[in-house]
Order: sequence, then structure tokens, then C-alpha cells
Amino acid sequence: MKKILSIAGSDCSGGAGVQADLKTITAHKMYGMTVITALTAQNTLGVQGVSEVASDFVESQINAIFTDIVPDAVKIGMVSSKAIIEKITQQLEYYDAKKIVLDPVMISTSGSKLLQDDAIEELITKLMPLATLITPNIPEAECLCSFKIQYKEDMIRAAQKIREFYKGGILIKGGHLEDCSDDLLYIQQEAIWYKHCKIDNSNTHGTGCTLSSAIACHLAEGKSVEQSVLEAKAYITGALKAGLDLGQGSGPLNHMWCLGNKICQ
Repeated sequence: MKKILSIAGSDCSGGAGVQADLKTITAHKMYGMTVITALTAQNTLGVQGVSEVASDFVESQINAIFTDIVPDAVKIGMVSSKAIIEKITQQLEYYDAKKIVLDPVMISTSGSKLLQDDAIEELITKLMPLATLITPNIPEAECLCSFKIQYKEDMIRAAQKIREFYKGGILIKGGHLEDCSDDLLYIQQEAIWYKHCKIDNSNTHGTGCTLSSAIACHLAEGKSVEQSVLEAKAYITGALKAGLDLGQGSGPLNHMWCLGNKICQ
């Protein structure tokens, strides 16, 4: 059985963070493990509080994982401080971790920065170089490239700009585009588009977490980045189309929609 490690924050309502990752990994019939970086009090209406985990304890969790059940792939989500990013980087380098998918959670849904400037710098210069693939949405890609992204042409320019300081795969998610939700994979200086019409479902809580952990699952099986993104996109599209409707706000996906379906096998 393939083993997947999620390094991310906890969402007590179960829609995002390590909870979404574990559901996604389980749906893909793999073994999920977690290193929790922050505890959040949140639900479908928003975040009411955040309690950051001490960086030394983040380090202890990573040590516990890698000295026993070594993961075949790693997904990284919310890393809220420079100290935590430093510990994660040091440990992943020490254990020579492979197949790392980094979802750079830097901007909240409301548009607020979730990381201090020194933490963003640490993320870009130290943690990103370890990643096989990064999966920014458009606001996060804007933070990385330092200009506004409105059209698909801007996404390509952003990927080219990010490529100047990061040499791995870049998946810019197009969910914030007005006319479509096409995603751009920029890898080895080639632009690959994954075209999708917008799905009429306002329940999108945890989509970024879910997509990145699904990609990690496929990478763990030895698939290429291109194929891993393609199959992860199919999974998340099904989870959105399943139409789960929980909570009073932007609800979670149906991570288990495909049980018994060949896409999760």
C-alpha cells in the first residue's frame, strides 16, 4: 500500500486541511498520515480562530513519521510561520523526501495574506525548491509573480516568471477566472492546459487541499506529473459534481463520491 503524508493545518469541520487530505487519500485506497502545523476553529462560514503548533513539535511529528512509516509522497499545505517552514525544510532535506506537492496557502478566500513577508520569503527560497510540483491558485500566483492575473495569457506569463526562481512543475489553478476554470500546468518550459467549464456548485471548501493531495496519490504510484494532474482533476470534478450540500456557507466536497468507481482504484 502506498503511503502519503500531509503536512498541513487541521480543519475541525472536516472540509479542508488534513481532514480533506485524509479523506482523499483513503478514497484513493492509500494510507494517509499527517503532520499538523496549526489547529483551526472553522466551519463553512469561515475561520473563527487559529492556534499555531510549535515548530519543535512539527519537527517531532516529521521525525516520528520518517523513522517508521516512510511516505511515498508528501503533500504540504498550510505552513503559517518562518520557524515552521524552516523545520519542515530541514527535515525533508535530511530524510531526502521525494514526490513533494506544495500547495502554497498564502492568501485567504477574502484576499488577506496568511503569511508574514519573512515567511513568504522562506517558503519561496527554501521550501519551494524541494517540491516536485506547486499548485497556486490565481491570488497565490499573483503573490509569486508580482503582477495581476486576469486572463489565460497572464497565467502563462506568471508561470514563466515563477520559473525564473523555481524549476519544478507549476500548476496555476484557474478557478478565479471569469469565463472558465482552466488550469495551466507549466513544466519543462511547456504549457499544458486542462480545460474545464465552471461547475455550478458554490460548495467548494477544501478544493485546493483535495486537488494537491490527489496529485500526491498519483505521483506515489509512479505516474508522471502530467498524468497525475489529469487524474486528480477528474477526481475533484466528480467530487464537485456530486453536489454534497452541508453547512450554511461554502460547504465541503463529497470526497467519497467515487468509492467503487475505477477512478479511485
